[in-house]
This record gives sequence, C-alpha cells and structure tokens, in this order.
Amino acid sequence: MIQLKDGGRAVPTYMHPGMYRTRAMKAPDGSMRPFEDVPTQAMLEQQGALVVHATEAQLILDDFFYVSGEIPRVTPFETGLQGQHRRTEDGLDWEPDPLLMDERFVAVTVKDKGVLVFTACSHAGVVNVLAHARDCFPGPPLFGVMGGFHLSGGNERIIPETVDAMRAFDLKTIAAAHCTGWRAVSALSDAFGDAVAPSAVGKTYRF
Repeated sequence: MIQLKDGGRAVPTYMHPGMYRTRAMKAPDGSMRPFEDVPTQAMLEQQGALVVHATEAQLILDDFFYVSGEIPRVTPFETGLQGQHRRTEDGLDWEPDPLLMDERFVAVTVKDKGVLVFTACSHAGVVNVLAHARDCFPGPPLFGVMGGFHLSGGNERIIPETVDAMRAFDLKTIAAAHCTGWRAVSALSDAFGDAVAPSAVGKTYRF
C-alpha cells in the first residue's frame, strides 16, 4: 500500500481507461449537452487514489469482492443510453456512445446464500449484467442484485422484456434503486413479490 505524505494510505481506485472521454447527450435540435467529466487520473491521485486501469475482471479487498471486466451485450432489447455521444479520440468531433462499455458490476459471495451483484445504473442492461455474472460464477447461484436498473424514462418500454428475462435467475433479493423508476419497481413487485426491496440512501441490508 502506498503511503501518502500526510500519513494516510492511497485508496485503490479501479478505472476503465475509457472513462475519461468527455460525454454529452444529443438534444432534439442537434446540439450537444455535455456531462461533467470524470476526474482525470492526476486529479484522483491528488485526492489520495491509487488508480488502477483495467478492462479485465479483478479480485479486490483481500479477494472478497469481484470487479467485472467489460459486460457483453447479449439481449436484443437492452440498447444502452440512446442519444449519448462522446468526444472522438482527437477531441475534434462527437461519436455515438450508447453502450457505455466502461460500465462494470461488483459482486460478492454471501455465505450460504449465493452471489450478490452490485450494478451501477445498468446502462449495460440489468439482464446483460446478470447473465454475465452467472457466466463469471458458474458454481453458486445468483442470490440478488442491487442498484439502478435503467428502466425509467425512455427505457420504460423494455420493462416487460426485462421482468420476463429476470425470471430465469430466481433471485431472492431485488434491491431496485434510483434510475429503476416507479413503474419498473411496481412491475418487479407484481412479478417477484417480497424479493423486491426498493433501495435508498441509508438503507441497511442484512443477509
């Protein structure tokens, strides 16, 4: 572990090398509305990060947690964040970037339960995330998924397909957060009953 000048320790921070590209949403009038950039490697290191760039999966925190690599896109209905663009490598133009291939998931095995998957905003599609997690952990069952499922706004159209596809994973906990949206939470609750536990900041889960 790297020791910092102030006596603290640098915090390992796992970054996909493609995260730093400037991104924007294309408006109906054709203009680009940029998002705030991800902090640069130098900025992160100034705040005490030990930046690790990788596109492949890794084990972290004494090998207890699994950080995925790039998530394969296998479903026909999960199409990412439509309208999103990113700067070209030369910085002079924009190019479509709906798939956000820098997105990952984190997973941990819960004793006597199975694998719990932490997804981000699920721009990859929560079913794509779960399918890849199942491939990465062929032994234990998937126990649950926690995070945003990217089913609000324009993605409400894929709620039926998503709910139907999630049946194959037999999840015991579905902790739906932020970008899932209330319509999707309602549909998930109708389909999976008490397995659905809407998530919010400060909520504690015990397994």
